[in-house]
Amino acid sequence: MWRERARYWFDSTMSRGTPALIGWLGFASTGLVLVVSLLVIWLVPKDVVQHGGWPEVFWMTLMRAIDAGTIGGDTGSPLFLFLMLLITIGGIFVVSAFIGVMTNGLNAKIEDLRKGRSRVVERGHTVVLGWSEQVFTVVSELVQANQSQRRACVAILADKDKVEMEDELRARVGDLGRTVVVCRTGNPLRPADLDLVNLSAARSVMVLPPATEDADIQVIKVLLALGDRARNTDGPHVVAALRDSDNLAAAQLAGGPRAQLIGADDLAVRLIVQAHRQSGLSAVCTELLAFSGNEFYLRAEVQATGQTFGDVSRTFDRGVAVGIRYGDGRISLNPAADVLLGNDDQLVVLAEDDALVRRSTIPAQILEDAIADAAQPAPCPARTLMIGWNKRAAKILDLLDDFATPGSHLQIAGLDEAAPGEYENLTIGTTHCDPTNRAALESLDVSSYQHVIILAADDLDEQQADARTLLTLLHIRDLEQRLNAPYSIVSEINDDANREIAQVTEADDFVVSEKLISLLLTQLSENRHLADVFAELLGPEGAEIYLKPAADYLVPGAPANFATLAEAARRRGETAIGYRVASAFHRPPGYGVVLNPARDVPLTLTAADRVIVLADLGATAGLTDSSQVEAVGSVQTSG
Repeated sequence: MWRERARYWFDSTMSRGTPALIGWLGFASTGLVLVVSLLVIWLVPKDVVQHGGWPEVFWMTLMRAIDAGTIGGDTGSPLFLFLMLLITIGGIFVVSAFIGVMTNGLNAKIEDLRKGRSRVVERGHTVVLGWSEQVFTVVSELVQANQSQRRACVAILADKDKVEMEDELRARVGDLGRTVVVCRTGNPLRPADLDLVNLSAARSVMVLPPATEDADIQVIKVLLALGDRARNTDGPHVVAALRDSDNLAAAQLAGGPRAQLIGADDLAVRLIVQAHRQSGLSAVCTELLAFSGNEFYLRAEVQATGQTFGDVSRTFDRGVAVGIRYGDGRISLNPAADVLLGNDDQLVVLAEDDALVRRSTIPAQILEDAIADAAQPAPCPARTLMIGWNKRAAKILDLLDDFATPGSHLQIAGLDEAAPGEYENLTIGTTHCDPTNRAALESLDVSSYQHVIILAADDLDEQQADARTLLTLLHIRDLEQRLNAPYSIVSEINDDANREIAQVTEADDFVVSEKLISLLLTQLSENRHLADVFAELLGPEGAEIYLKPAADYLVPGAPANFATLAEAARRRGETAIGYRVASAFHRPPGYGVVLNPARDVPLTLTAADRVIVLADLGATAGLTDSSQVEAVGSVQTSG
């Protein structure tokens, strides 16, 4: 029985891995040296005296066990030489095995490090959970955001080989500047793997949806796996995106109060509907969300306490004051000019960098002669052609009906048999056709519409869907030129890399929702308080972004400056944040969008240009479909 227990104990210790093997081999080596040394002292005492005593004998046996070559110079009795030969042979087996085990253990540790299984010891870092095409945009934006810092870190945890992740980031992102990107291989659903990225010391956590059919389920499971890490009041805040906005409530319950969630579908739907009414909205949103351009900042202006928002906004020489964050956390964009600022209130400022925001005691000159006195045109019904159908189409119809003038018509053309319901302001018609077939598109009488919306197919691969969209765009643009029918074209693109390719179609706007989601996630990971700003800006209530004809604000061709343009917008109850030049409409990367220009630099706008403003829905009544068609025609002519 004791033999079985001893064997069981030995097997248990051996199964503990390399440290246990090293311990046993070290014990065996020590035992071998001691046994042979004692035999020498006992059997050949004369040789012990001849070689300097028993301490020297211990040293000799140890050296011969480690290095077999040392036996070559030994002298003494035959028994002494036999014992030295015995320790040398034993050392060849035991000590060599000891070295081999150490080598294998070291190689295993190096391989483990290569696989990314060591724990991150950074503090104040950004954690990215998951891997998809969005990770490249996220890392690029974080690199831009961290340029002013001495050192920053981004830790990525994904179920992917560490070396592959690093190679792809190196190829797609390039120079990381002062940002250190650490990749770790692990499953974000396992708490033990989550510990690898040191969540407790992180500043923020970003959950990326995977490129799978059940992406939302995976995101919710990750939020559940985060557990108390995300629910602690002193823990990192968590941002995540879900493709289906209907899952937001469940995800919020899983993520807790510190989780900030984005509904990709709702954002895409709103941008598509708004962009078809005012071309260029997607380009403006991209500029606002990207760290390479102008961003929103929260600034506490103590000297502004007790002053009105209108008076304070006029004093900004660099930067545009667009709203107020009240002491209780409420956000008000484009507030009334007579709103007073309190002690705990902060200004929401659009600027290229927080350090560049500057106020001046001398206001810029207002050129009254350049301010236009444009009358608000009466709304009129419009005809819109929507080509294609996907899972977002039903929500697009609902929102289109909210914005449409009574009597407007929407024609749906595609391969899928859509079954729209009844709407208050829209009448709906359907046509079955192949969007890539030229003859089928010609039969739609495209020239009778003022707006064209092209939706990306969601039952195809992203690249295949974009290829079909590109072909449809080419057909639609060619029909416009042949028929001399100036309609606006807004298209949905899956991959941002295809947007530049699609510029040959000269579509009025492209909505790339995946990139916008990535940019928004990055903004929220850097400053969680901006969530309320973007919620109001991109939500259905409150102030929104509008691109209005420049002739409504400034006399076309009249010399002015941005301060004059801002004053013209203020008198209409709006906040001007920039303009869009028609001559650069299709020119990347800015596509003619200029945000936060210097207030005193000379500015001359034409009738084809646009003014970018923040306004509430009531202030946009003058943005009618007829004015849109005229403006679109002017842009196409001058472009």
